[in-house]
Amino acid sequence: MTDILISPFVKSLRLKITALQNGFFSIMALHEDGLIVPPESWIAQLFYKYEANFYGLTVSLDERDITLSTAELLDVLSPAFKHPLLHIIGADASSNTLLEKFQQLIPQWTNSTLWQSASFHEQILQFAHDEERILATAATQKLVSNGVQLDQLEELVPFFINGGWPLQTEHNADGLKVALRLSEPDETSQQWLLETILITSTERHWTPAIRKRELAIEEALPDKWKAAAADIAAIQQQMASLLTVDDINGESFIYHPLTDEQVKGFLRNDIAVLQALSYEIVLPAWLKELKQSKMRVQVSAGQASTRSVASLDDVLTFKWQFSMNGENISAEQFQKLVDEKREFMRIGTEWFRIDAAWMQEMRELMDKATNEQWTVKELLFRELPETLTAPAEELDEDDAERDDPILAFQIQQSLQNYLQQLQEKQGLPTIPVPSQLEAELRPYQQQGFEWLVFMREQKFGACLADDMGLGKTIQTISYLLYTVNMLNVTEPAIIICPTSVLGNWQKELARFAPSLNVYTHYGANRLKDETLRDEIQREKPHIIVSTYGTVSQDVEFLQYFNWSSIILDEAQNIKNMQTIQSRAIRKLRGEHHIALTGTPVENRLSELWAIFDFIHKGYLGSFSKFQEQFILPIERDDSEQHKEQLRAKIQPFLLRRTKRDSDLMLNLPEKQEMPEFCPLTAEQAALYESYIEDTAAQLEQLTGFEKRGRILKMLNKLKQLCNHPALYLKEPFDDAETMLSRSVKLRRIVDLTAEIVHNGEQCLIFTQYIGMGNILQHCFAELYDIDVPFLTGSMPKQQRDRLVEAFQAGAFPIFILSLKAGGTGLNLTAANHVLHADRWWNPAVENQATDRAYRIGQTQFVQVHKFITIGTIEEKIDKMLTIKSALSEELIQSSKWITELQDDELRELFALDLVK
Repeated sequence: MTDILISPFVKSLRLKITALQNGFFSIMALHEDGLIVPPESWIAQLFYKYEANFYGLTVSLDERDITLSTAELLDVLSPAFKHPLLHIIGADASSNTLLEKFQQLIPQWTNSTLWQSASFHEQILQFAHDEERILATAATQKLVSNGVQLDQLEELVPFFINGGWPLQTEHNADGLKVALRLSEPDETSQQWLLETILITSTERHWTPAIRKRELAIEEALPDKWKAAAADIAAIQQQMASLLTVDDINGESFIYHPLTDEQVKGFLRNDIAVLQALSYEIVLPAWLKELKQSKMRVQVSAGQASTRSVASLDDVLTFKWQFSMNGENISAEQFQKLVDEKREFMRIGTEWFRIDAAWMQEMRELMDKATNEQWTVKELLFRELPETLTAPAEELDEDDAERDDPILAFQIQQSLQNYLQQLQEKQGLPTIPVPSQLEAELRPYQQQGFEWLVFMREQKFGACLADDMGLGKTIQTISYLLYTVNMLNVTEPAIIICPTSVLGNWQKELARFAPSLNVYTHYGANRLKDETLRDEIQREKPHIIVSTYGTVSQDVEFLQYFNWSSIILDEAQNIKNMQTIQSRAIRKLRGEHHIALTGTPVENRLSELWAIFDFIHKGYLGSFSKFQEQFILPIERDDSEQHKEQLRAKIQPFLLRRTKRDSDLMLNLPEKQEMPEFCPLTAEQAALYESYIEDTAAQLEQLTGFEKRGRILKMLNKLKQLCNHPALYLKEPFDDAETMLSRSVKLRRIVDLTAEIVHNGEQCLIFTQYIGMGNILQHCFAELYDIDVPFLTGSMPKQQRDRLVEAFQAGAFPIFILSLKAGGTGLNLTAANHVLHADRWWNPAVENQATDRAYRIGQTQFVQVHKFITIGTIEEKIDKMLTIKSALSEELIQSSKWITELQDDELRELFALDLVK
């Protein structure tokens, strides 16, 4: 250890490790003086060889720390993945204790002998001498992330003991991939064949000659491969131990005939386990492409009552009709198929394979619809086998490429009209604005307030997704006043928001609803447990305002309160359903759930699912089913049909208005966007070309998984270089004039800002990089003697609030903000210039930041300056985004498209176009 520490090449990384809930850890790096080191400067070293998360590029991080599972932490600390020149030490005593525990456990973690001490108690995995269940937690996380089901664990223990642990991404023996191949019967046989094959580096498949099939593996191999015989035999033995097929001879290469029944078992059970553990399976091409035959279902729904006007409480009656391959199947025939558990059926002269499990689900759905007397309201919340689609007469009868069985609804006209009202938000009951509101609502805000009240009365969760600056806060305050003064709720409502906007909520509630008793649950000295409950009973607040971080820490007692409403501001904070924060929010119990967000979908549909799972749990089904039904066809195939289906499903519970809606009559001042094109300096151009030469050629040699990680890393490095060479090279700052001489973009930002200040105006400068913000601060201080504030995610709330107030009051003209920390929730209408120092590949993120200034309350013309370096990736992506601008109006707007470009497109994207 001493030798390592004194080596001049070894870098020490001081980590503060804090245990979180459910087997996760917060990791923060600290300088010796206790200051936080931004994760972006050390994460690549920590994940030096760890391909599982793109070498750290996809790990969950913010500006202060990262979050790792127990399994990830054990992996990155183990010799197999750890950087050889990185020495990790604890930043405090508790971190050192944790590191010592993990170092002691790593030899067991990386050895199959770990599983010799495995046991199960009430289906929970345990290991001997693992009192704190660190290894058990890590092993469970690792296996679940690989697709192994928890109920399979106990059966897999013998496999792990016999060399199947630790898990591998590939199973090679001296460059040969060992695989199982299933072949269909030939014309003279009715038996299938399961055999072991070797796949060479050129993808050639090898099997032993007929005369050598029964020889031992080493004897059957050619001389050039005999050295790998033991490894091949070990891998084959591992695969054989996972098969449900009996009588496998493991001494020679597997060559085993299978019956139809055995093949069905192999396809249904064995393949899933083998592939989850990264073993290669080769199937006949036609079998891999065979899809389940689709059965069409047509349902006619109408009112049981004879009233001409429908309502949400009307009981529905259903008439079911099934068809396949153009042939109708009666409900009675369908029931017979279900009872017989048929997997194949004959229609005319053809045989079809049908999904017996789906048929059973459909039968149960029919029974429920009949026996439970569904109402219109309940129909909206059912997790049906397929979403509502077009009317039956509009379906293409020749469309055999549907991904799922088709469920088409025909709804009685009066019901259709009522559902249309829900979709369009028209014709809802008129509700007077509470007299206690100290403001006048705009017409569209009145509609939003009435909609929130209607959704509460109907017991529907609601997602108010108006554009930034349209007044989601005032609409919510009006709703809260109504619940207190008209509905006489006795339990308090809770508003949960980011720390950066906590002060804004306090001020807006005091300004617009001074009659409400508001209690703030935040800060190190906040009340907890029974003390908090006693305080609430004594003070009887109408509203409790808190933050996501506070609720996450206090959820163990907050979950036992009954809230009249749970309101999430900036609800995209729960977009990742696996985070501790998101799980904590879902534990809270409230009569009505409301999500407020200006961006209901940022980059991925998983975020939309998380928000809807909060406002009405289960409405979009389980995440795995939502992924199958919508995420894959939309994000992978850009399916317009699935987009329309999802829009129809979420529309009743989503109210979305934008500043561009002409019927809102906002009369906001104009906003002008101006690209500011800046050439590279000679130094930047040389560094740019050198970096591309060093890295771009490697892309062609990488797999799709590795390539995406490398592209993301290249994008990040090139964006830093386009800003300034010192940011790219991680150099200390020179004097301001020298810094300006090395980057035309930096000089242009500084000069333009100086001109804005000279004209008596105010501006916001957004950047993604802490280093770029620091460079700008350095230049303004040295050249103009201006101390410019820089708002980052690590800034305490009180300081943020003071800076926002001071800027709005005109105390200082320039405000630098990190794009992540300052992009949402802030009201900075005093600015009439917004400068984007570096480009974000998703324009929605930039627009959010711009909307800090361009929002209701803005009285000045807003100019948006976007700085783009000529000939670089910034200019090329700016052109692409202009061409793809229609995407911003789609249901989803993803930045993932960059990593999916073809090789020739990537070469063009990264190449530096020199200015003629």
